[in-house]
Order: sequence, then structure tokens, then C-alpha cells
Amino acid sequence: MNRRVTKKIAVGNTFIGGNSKISVQSMLNVPSTDVENSVRQAVELEKAGCDIIRIAVPDLDAVKLIPAIKKEVSVPIVADIHFNYKIALEAAAAGVDKIRINPGNIGDDDRVRQVAEECKLRNIPIRIGVNSGSLEKHILEKYGKPTPQALCDSAMYHASLLEKFDFDNIVLSMKSSNVDFMKQAYTLAAQQCSYPLHLGVTEAGTERMGIIKSSIGIGSLLLDGIGDTIRVSLTDEPVKEVYAAKDILKALGLNDEGVTFISCPTCGRTRIDLIGLANQAEEKLRNCRKNITVAIMGCIVNGPGEAREADIGIAGGDGVGLIFKKGEIIRKVPEDMLLDELLKEIDNMDT
Repeated sequence: MNRRVTKKIAVGNTFIGGNSKISVQSMLNVPSTDVENSVRQAVELEKAGCDIIRIAVPDLDAVKLIPAIKKEVSVPIVADIHFNYKIALEAAAAGVDKIRINPGNIGDDDRVRQVAEECKLRNIPIRIGVNSGSLEKHILEKYGKPTPQALCDSAMYHASLLEKFDFDNIVLSMKSSNVDFMKQAYTLAAQQCSYPLHLGVTEAGTERMGIIKSSIGIGSLLLDGIGDTIRVSLTDEPVKEVYAAKDILKALGLNDEGVTFISCPTCGRTRIDLIGLANQAEEKLRNCRKNITVAIMGCIVNGPGEAREADIGIAGGDGVGLIFKKGEIIRKVPEDMLLDELLKEIDNMDT
């Protein structure tokens, strides 16, 4: 797919936009007053493969999270700030890698100028994040209600406030809980500017529906070449957001790191616990970074035949299974040893 050409933004040791890979973001959900567990969760996110970690900084006291977390992780940290420009200035001084703040909500031009100048001095990008509930009065009056164009206009308005002070180190997001609404808003923004776009369906829900809505919204935009960094928002543990985001990228062929699974839905021919095996294999290989395709198939019909392109796989029998590579059967293994033998083969594979 042809990706939209965007400005390349440096966020610490990571890049957003240009020809950079599409990065995965998540956000801590530990209270900002709990430094110890905030650090623990940030470490977990980095281990799960999160590229950029966002933290809520609701007051000046929460700024202390920035050095505490940066001491323990190597991925960039984003400070999520609302309304208070002084917090933005303190977060910048504390070494944060990116700031999320809407310039139109922090006061007069002088306050916007101070934030823009401080971030420009330190090469800190700013993400402008708008949503249906944060639209400005003059924009709501123009459109009568939240619309995709209103969301896009709001993002451009906030960007213009920074541009007045020669600041264009900007990332934009226009999230909505409505999948079609957010898709239209991002599509409009992609036509009107070259800023990199942070994709997400906000307030998407719990794990099941949250992943479905995010996959449709984020995935459809990425298929159109729109989007430079993504966050899957779930009412759940942040690590699950990272796994879901990486799976979306993998499914679209936009991430060449990690395992791609092929597994059949089972049928009356199945004689082994394929569902259990598939779930266990997926969990065991969750953090495997090898770029391989693994097939978990229920019978010989759907095994080496239909899944012959898999790098490695299993096909079930009656209490036994076959291990195959690229359609060639390697050996027969008892069912209770099948997963262990599959994992051993994968450990020994070169990629």
C-alpha cells in the first residue's frame, strides 16, 4: 500500500511520519500519584513492544513521574496535559520526549508562545488531540453539532496557534468513539495537511468490542495509506492495547516482527484439542520476534495442504499430530507432546 507522505517528527529515539515504521503507543492507567507502579507498568509496556508510552500529568506534582520512568525505560515518554501551560513547561524541563496539549485550551497568545518556544528549544514535538467533546464554541456554532469536518477544523485551528510562533513540530489526532466518524475526520485531515497523524478510536470499550472497533477504524485508514502512529484504546490492561495494535499492523503486513498465525476453525474431522493448542501456542509465542508464519491445523486435509506456505505448522490426527515445514511432513508426535515439539522446532529456526 502507498502511505501518505508526511513530515518526519523525532520523539526521543523514535520517529513518527516520513518513511518511519508505524509506531505503537499505549498509556499508563496507574494513578499518577503512584510512582512505583507507574514505573512497573511502563517497564511491562516496553517489554511488550510498546514504542511510545504516554502518561497523564494532571498537576505539577505528577511531573516527577517523567524522570522516574525515563530512568527505567528507553522508549520515549509523552506527557498528557490539559489546560495548564505551566505543567507543559515543567514537563519539558524534566526531559519529556513529547507533549500532548491543545494550544487553544491553555490561555492567551503569550502562554502558547512560551510552550512553543520551550518545546522548540528542546526539540520536543506537540500532539494536538481533539475529539467530539472538546470542540470549540465557534466551530460548534458553524456546524451545529460535532461532525468529521468540525473535528478536522478544530485540529487545524489548534495547529495554527502554534504555527503563529513558527512551531510545526506537530502530530495531530481526531479521535471519536464512532468508527465511521473518526475515519472521515482523519481522511479530511490527510487531505489538508502533511502533519503525521496519530490514529485511534477513543473510548472504544472493553477488550472484545474495543479491538473490533479499533481494527476497523485504524485498519481501514492504514489500508488507505493514512496514519503514522496508533493506539488501541481498551478498558483493560495497557499491555493488551500493545498486543492488539501489533496484531493489527501484522495483519496488514505493516509489521515484519513476530509470528503470523494460521489456524482452522475446526470441524467434525478434528480429533485433537486444537482450540486449546492454538490458544496455548499463541500465548507462548506472544513475545517471539521471529518473522515466521505458524499454522495450527485440525486435520491432514487442512494441514500440509492448505497451509503449505507456512514456515512451520502442526496438523491434528486421532490423538497425534504431524509437524510440517513448508508443506513437507517432518514427523508424527503424540498429542500431549505436540506443543512442546513445535516450540522446540521454532526455537531452532533461523529467520
